Amino acid sequence: MPICTVNFFSKSLEKHSQMNLVLPEPEAKPPFAVLYQLHGLSDDHTAWMRWTSIERYCHGLPLIVVMPDGGRGWYTDAVEGYACESHIMKDTIGFVEKYFPVRQSRGGRAIGGLSMGGYGAMKLALKYPKVFGSVAAHSSAFGRGRDEVKPDQKEVARVFGRNPRGGPNDVFALAEKLSKKDAPAIRFDCGKRDFLIKSNREFHRHLAKLGLKHTYREYPGVHEWDYWDRHFPEALRFHVKNLGIRA
Repeated sequence: MPICTVNFFSKSLEKHSQMNLVLPEPEAKPPFAVLYQLHGLSDDHTAWMRWTSIERYCHGLPLIVVMPDGGRGWYTDAVEGYACESHIMKDTIGFVEKYFPVRQSRGGRAIGGLSMGGYGAMKLALKYPKVFGSVAAHSSAFGRGRDEVKPDQKEVARVFGRNPRGGPNDVFALAEKLSKKDAPAIRFDCGKRDFLIKSNREFHRHLAKLGLKHTYREYPGVHEWDYWDRHFPEALRFHVKNLGIRA
């Protein structure tokens, strides 16, 4: 499949940024659905291409996969620092929809990610339910944006502030504010030996208590690329179904 790297200026970050894209085969007919796939804390826009078979998994689908660089910003407009949420919602999506033949509707957009990117994907999907039709997250740091920020966590404090619980970046609070009729299709999973399993189980119970429809799965595994490469195809099938596309 065709792949490309785009270099562009992000007004929100006030700097140049990059994103990798997997494009449909030339014979595919537009407009295409789009999956925005977010990386984890220590990675960049190249990670999904380097560590998984994402290109092969998407072969034959009328789908563009966009993998932006989110830095270490938790896909959040920082209290002190970069506006990483706006970078995705305004600049990245805006660029894709200006220069590529994509479906510019909720039903044509999906979002996913792992770890920091899993948190980011879920947060953006719940915060902007009119933008994304589905979200699928792996091994997500759902506690971030909610947990108490300790004095030595200066980087986290610059992003979220000292008391983030209940605020605009708390996925638990966002879920409480979301109406059932507006909710995107939700799926998330986590390895049973992953250090983030507790927050994933808590978020699952929280959604169940709220009566928000979702799919949650636990599998053998830890916080590593072998797990994410193995379970991304399941997330992809989930998106494909909700986007109404097929090979």
